Amino acid sequence: MKLIDSIVTQAAGIAAVRRDLHAHPELCFEEVRTADVVAGKLTEWGIPIHRGLGTTGVVGIVKNGTSNRAVGLRADMDALPVTELNTFAHASKHHGKMHACGHDGHTAMLLAAAQHLSKHRNFDGTVYLIFQPAEEGGGGAREMIKEGLFEKFPMDAVFGMHNWPGMKAGQFAVSPGPVMASGNKFFVNVIGKGGHAALPQTGVDPVPIACEIVQAFQTILTRKMKPTDSAVISVTTIHAGETNNVIPDNCELSGTVRTFSIEVLDMIEARMKKICDNICAAHDATCEFRFERYYPPTINTEAEADFARRVMGGVVGAENVLKQEAAMTSEDFAFMLQAKPGAYAFIGNGDGAHRDVHHGEGPCTLHNASYDFNDDLIPLGATCWVQIAEQFLKPGGAAA
Repeated sequence: MKLIDSIVTQAAGIAAVRRDLHAHPELCFEEVRTADVVAGKLTEWGIPIHRGLGTTGVVGIVKNGTSNRAVGLRADMDALPVTELNTFAHASKHHGKMHACGHDGHTAMLLAAAQHLSKHRNFDGTVYLIFQPAEEGGGGAREMIKEGLFEKFPMDAVFGMHNWPGMKAGQFAVSPGPVMASGNKFFVNVIGKGGHAALPQTGVDPVPIACEIVQAFQTILTRKMKPTDSAVISVTTIHAGETNNVIPDNCELSGTVRTFSIEVLDMIEARMKKICDNICAAHDATCEFRFERYYPPTINTEAEADFARRVMGGVVGAENVLKQEAAMTSEDFAFMLQAKPGAYAFIGNGDGAHRDVHHGEGPCTLHNASYDFNDDLIPLGATCWVQIAEQFLKPGGAAA
């Protein structure tokens, strides 16, 4: 029996687990029930586990043979603070919480792989099954690493996978180099001098100053950055004033910056601060500027990305393994790739036609209240995970 056929026979049970997780979403560092489900399944299949890294993380340990080589396979478990619009049977039972990014599906794919690996240990070494909390802004990968993930479970490489709506089910994408951007927040407080709106000369109006800053930020991208580099500066909030005839004392801005390199990020942060300080000074205002870097860029190492591409090609055919188009979204798997060689791949989630009736009217896209994971991916993703483990830990040699 082909590997994928073997996994398909178990997929219905894992899909039921996935839908149960979807119905009971938990936010970052709150994944207690989810971790219990994961730990319970791994234990049921005879897989030793370690719990508690990053608060709620679970690591399963599947060993075979005598080799010291090891590989890590990672799935994220947390949900988003989104109110689900779907009304099908497995819709969220917790108002304001939803698996709108498919982490329930990622967990299910890795569980399906774990079930197979526990029964068919066709490898020489150790597979670490990393079920990570708090990807959605909590930096769960960073916290697991801080608490000794790679010391307790030494591994030669680590791999991650994310579903990708709009890409056909049955396709993968993986490439070397940057595949997701750094995630950064900025906060600007322009401090002026309030007064009567009919007497602007008696105060320092922070609103036009803030508008000038917003416009000037874009010149960093067009005049201070090499045209061959890529970055995004988006101002997403502007707050000032309480009524129509009063000039406010201050105007607050916030937003996000995304880059594929730390060098570009360093330049952007420095230029943004200089723009804020100097524009405010030119208008007799002052400025408070704060910049927070929360996720670095996700950068695949060449050998591991090429290895993953070969493995995926063996599963779905080389023509169905696409070049990975780098996205300006961010991902905390980046922290794992800073510490270990590895690759982060995409698996096509389709166009949304898989959704049960009674789904929301919105599109089946990530972070959308009408999203749902495509359960048809469970055996395919699990097959990919098994093949990565088996080929990386080939008996008698290094990864193919």
